[in-house]
Amino acid sequence: MSKTHRNIYLDKTPLDRVLDLIVSKVDVENLLGEEIIPSGDASGRVTSKALFAKISSPHYHSSAMDGVAVDSQDTLGATESSPLVLTAGDNPDCQAVYINTGAPLPEDKNAVIMIEDVHELDDGAIEIVSAALPYQHVRAVGEDIVATEPVVGPGQQLRPYDIGALIGAGHERIPVRKRPVVTLIPTGDEIIEPMNSPPPPGKVFESNTAVISSFLKEDGAEPRRTDIVPDDPDILRNTVLTAAASSDLVIVLAGSSAGTRDYTRSVIESLGTVLVHGIAMMPGKPTILGAIGGKPAVGLPGYPVSAVLSYRFVIRPLIHRMLGLPEPVDDTIPVTVLRDIPKKTGNEELLRVHIAEIDGSFIASPLPRGAGNITTMVRADGIIRTDAMSEGLKKGDTASAILLKPKVNIIYGVMIVGSHDVSLDVLSSLTGRFRIPVSLASVNVGSLGGIMALKNNECHLAGSHLLDEKTGQYNIPAIDRYLKDADVSLVTLAHRQQGLIVKKGNPLDIGDITDLSRSDVVFVNRQRGSGTRILLEYLLKENGMSTSDISGFDREEFTHMNVAARIASGRADCGLGIQAAAAALDLDFVPVEEERYDLIIPNRHRSHPGVSSLLEIISSSDFISRLESLGGYSGRDTGKEVLRGS
Repeated sequence: MSKTHRNIYLDKTPLDRVLDLIVSKVDVENLLGEEIIPSGDASGRVTSKALFAKISSPHYHSSAMDGVAVDSQDTLGATESSPLVLTAGDNPDCQAVYINTGAPLPEDKNAVIMIEDVHELDDGAIEIVSAALPYQHVRAVGEDIVATEPVVGPGQQLRPYDIGALIGAGHERIPVRKRPVVTLIPTGDEIIEPMNSPPPPGKVFESNTAVISSFLKEDGAEPRRTDIVPDDPDILRNTVLTAAASSDLVIVLAGSSAGTRDYTRSVIESLGTVLVHGIAMMPGKPTILGAIGGKPAVGLPGYPVSAVLSYRFVIRPLIHRMLGLPEPVDDTIPVTVLRDIPKKTGNEELLRVHIAEIDGSFIASPLPRGAGNITTMVRADGIIRTDAMSEGLKKGDTASAILLKPKVNIIYGVMIVGSHDVSLDVLSSLTGRFRIPVSLASVNVGSLGGIMALKNNECHLAGSHLLDEKTGQYNIPAIDRYLKDADVSLVTLAHRQQGLIVKKGNPLDIGDITDLSRSDVVFVNRQRGSGTRILLEYLLKENGMSTSDISGFDREEFTHMNVAARIASGRADCGLGIQAAAAALDLDFVPVEEERYDLIIPNRHRSHPGVSSLLEIISSSDFISRLESLGGYSGRDTGKEVLRGS
């Protein structure tokens, strides 16, 4: 297909202008009709008109207490020194009539005395020691609301207590806006329905509609889904046309970009109007917005993160506008950026970040930016919106972060910066045993990077396995050098095997470090400052080898798993890493060195609820057994304090 068939979008619409542009072309606020539903089913629904009390609540004078109903005039003069005796019983002629909470007040009574303040005498009379005030312990007619008074206004999303008030005011059924019906159309020859077995090569599971459907339900819409539509413009056109006739909003998933098989734009144009193709935001730039028959139609990008963020910042406000609700307001907190985050000008970037509270301030660390990495949304605590014309953020900059999790989760969360280790994933998986929302966020910058983050008060813990060439010790010399004035403890997490990760079956017969200089071996390295990189350079020096002798020495990865993944994919033959990473991807492993991996903990953080909870997990037999089951780990000193500060 020629280039003329590509949907190149040259003019990108700023994100903050998108909703106003749609609303100016489509009367979204009048798309939905009204329906009358039982009051008990109305929580979360949006009222279509103001609702007034049909009856007063309460609609009769009622007792607010268990006790006796009296005429306050009959109680005048009663004191502790001069008690007053009243006739009592269930007979209306008695001066005091026994009454239960909520019961109608007898017409000739105007007060209630609590049963606790009544002394019952043997002859059936009662004795009281204080006078009752008029309407004491009485719920008068209309105390809560008087008939004809407003209960809720139009366009109000009903809460459970709103339902209670409306039922009390006489509303058995409630008029609400209909839920917007949204049809989701998944497209693409490469997507298939989820199954229990791995997809064939070139195929991926269709997950976007499940994610977007869940969001739509949260926002008060009624999602529907079609079957997967292949990359065929005629089939897509017929599907969209049918969906537009029976829906209030149509969303086509994938096919919105500039590829030769992306047909969403041309289909919407053939059936209606394209208002926007390309939003100045990343991820989510290829998003399409249009109108078909006076109804909005949206084309979402196929990359999962792009689809999610386009939904959050474009479709969610649109759904709110359709329901007559104000635009959603995000919870935000000010954060300090942990490291430089450069970007190109021209697009607003939505940065996913870890957030942790360190010494009363919130620290944000960026997650990977790839639009296909849906797990970054799982791990993210917040999103930072960057200005379209900025060149990014600098380390130490203050920014506003939109929270994706409750603030309390961030306050109890623990940020560990430093060397990557699979044992941290095991540790994180066991945090659910606590009643408080403990979580562990790992930032992989290497052992030295973790120590410097501790020095700069940018994390709670650092993971380290720095080997000192002179002494052969792990971590303590580095603490003495970089954290000599800090009050820290050193706790062993594990002893682990470092070695050469090689392809299954070790086809190149790689036996030790010296084989890395062979011309037929392509190596993949860890980043500068990582303990594994320092160990490698130590071993090369021991064997009289030069880094220039190693093909691929400058190819860097930030985690052991990424090293293993590069080898498993055939992009490298060998890398230095931990045995657990090799086992996870069914690769072979040549042991080289056992090392100690420690956690460096500032003692002021030991009282942090999240940190103390993690230390409790580390000392548990459950953690140690799971750790050793990974392969290449020993828990013989796990939880042991190698160094304890003051």
